[in-house]
Amino acid sequence: MQNWGTWGASWAWSLALVAITLAIHIIAIVLIASAIERSGARPLHPGSKYLDSVSGTIVIIVAVALLLAVLHAIESLLWAVAYVELGALPSAADAALYSVDSITTRGSSGLELAGQWRMMGATEAGDGMLLFGTSTAFLFYVMLRLWRSRWQSGE
Repeated sequence: MQNWGTWGASWAWSLALVAITLAIHIIAIVLIASAIERSGARPLHPGSKYLDSVSGTIVIIVAVALLLAVLHAIESLLWAVAYVELGALPSAADAALYSVDSITTRGSSGLELAGQWRMMGATEAGDGMLLFGTSTAFLFYVMLRLWRSRWQSGE
């Protein structure tokens, strides 16, 4: 095992990437929520028959989930770019696979980071849990808000 000193850069990059991806994620969630509100997707919004319908509710939920999936892909790619730029993995393809595998906590790509960067893989898994947990909470909030308003309207 390497001494703690050689892992300093790994920790620094990891914490910076966690902060960046969480900031991106929260900003995007706020923008998505604002877009839903601006679009008139508020239940019981006058004149918004489609968005107030069951199919409209499904479209909103699927759209939000798809946007969150794209967001996770972008965040995973940020980690992958860092791996390549730091020399932790030899190719962009390997870095992308490793990153998706780590951020989803699947962990069975068979790839390993270069020794001094191994802590980044574990940290990315922790970041992924935070990001997916935040996405799950937001998606649940969107669904609950849409359904609660539908229940209150008697539909």
